[in-house]
Amino acid sequence: MGRSLKHLSAALALCHGLTLAQGLSAADLQTSTALARAAEHSGLAYELVDSLVTEIGPRPAGSANDARAVAWALARLKALGFANVRAEEVPLRAWKRGEAHAHLTAPFPQPIVMAALGNSVATPKEGLHAEIAYYADLEALKADTSDRAKGRIVFINQKTERTKDARGYARAVAARGAGPAEAAKRGAVALAIRSIGTDRDRLAHTGATRYADGVVAIPALAVSVPDADLIARLQRYGKPVKMHLSLQAEGGIAGTSHNVIAEIPGSDKADEIVMIGAHLDSWDLGPGAVDDGAGVGIVTAAAKLMLDSGAKPRRTIRVVLFANEENGFDGALNYADKYKHQVHQFVGESDLGAGLVYRFQSRVRPEALPVVRAIAEQLAPLGIALGSNEGAPGPDASFLMRRNAWPALELSQDGSDYFDWHHTANDTLDKIDPLKLRQNVGAWAVMSWLAAQSDISFGPMPKP
Repeated sequence: MGRSLKHLSAALALCHGLTLAQGLSAADLQTSTALARAAEHSGLAYELVDSLVTEIGPRPAGSANDARAVAWALARLKALGFANVRAEEVPLRAWKRGEAHAHLTAPFPQPIVMAALGNSVATPKEGLHAEIAYYADLEALKADTSDRAKGRIVFINQKTERTKDARGYARAVAARGAGPAEAAKRGAVALAIRSIGTDRDRLAHTGATRYADGVVAIPALAVSVPDADLIARLQRYGKPVKMHLSLQAEGGIAGTSHNVIAEIPGSDKADEIVMIGAHLDSWDLGPGAVDDGAGVGIVTAAAKLMLDSGAKPRRTIRVVLFANEENGFDGALNYADKYKHQVHQFVGESDLGAGLVYRFQSRVRPEALPVVRAIAEQLAPLGIALGSNEGAPGPDASFLMRRNAWPALELSQDGSDYFDWHHTANDTLDKIDPLKLRQNVGAWAVMSWLAAQSDISFGPMPKP
């Protein structure tokens, strides 16, 4: 981690008092320094992730394990002493994975490691057998005006670039989301994609796909990165590459989940909300330690530090553990509608794993930027640099930001290895470094506390 947390604490203390920002008091800055120091010794975030993935495990939205996760979260938040702990019902349509397998039958028989994409329809019970139509990426498929895909299994070999932020994923993920519709428009019988991941492991990455209105829904799957490389190599033989695929799944299942909410009530601005979130659900292949058990632990532990500090926030601190981020954003939609008339000082979400926070960004009105810069001064000793006012505060929070024009703050995590494990069976507790979690907890506590105390409102924002 470079400098030790002890050195960071000392630097934080030196930083304190250099500038009393507009809208923040000396007492506010003293509390933020104390929160950062307390985070150095807090093991709560890791303990919470450990408990969630050990006692609950995979928790796809609408499943029995999802309900157990909601009960777990309610019990833990109440035991930690938060106020107004509650579960708010979120109706949804669930998807359930069945048995699936695939293998190449020509030109050389080979088994394939694969996983159905979320929301995929099923193949016939006996499966289907067809030639593969190979495309290097989604753009190549979109550009194809021939009938080459007709009656075939379209394969998109879209590669995911490893980046510190999520840009590589953002560029690649359209193959998963839009691929089935583009393939079906051209008469394909199924879609297969290279897993949207940066690993070299023989593990398939799942994730949500979607179907376009008026376009036939076809089965959709991801194959492991090494198997995608195999399919690419087979193109050099100039012979038909054929696959047998059997994929069973059920979608459109009426179900219910819940947003789980806890609060630290504010004082003179209690009706305004500082919202820090994560999502409680996970995909079904693994226990969801980095996606998003880590976020659950981080924001809960940060709020607990503020609760235990002895200082009362001016605005209400609200922890929100969202339902069904993975396959529909139902929790975010429910929250946006329920609280659309409530002023939010900012919305933010921890959902890029457990890497160190390296950057602080905002999406606030210009008048609030001096406070943002003051918060950045307090975050700098933790190794966090100030970025732009074009922040993206995490998936659910970004939805809320766009939907309700709420201000947002972002703590950017180093996600260089996040997409090695994302949406796979390999998303397990051993991928998390407890010390890195502590740095995250300190950053979230400092940022949230100072935003809650500011005399200056971060919004309203112009409507998009």
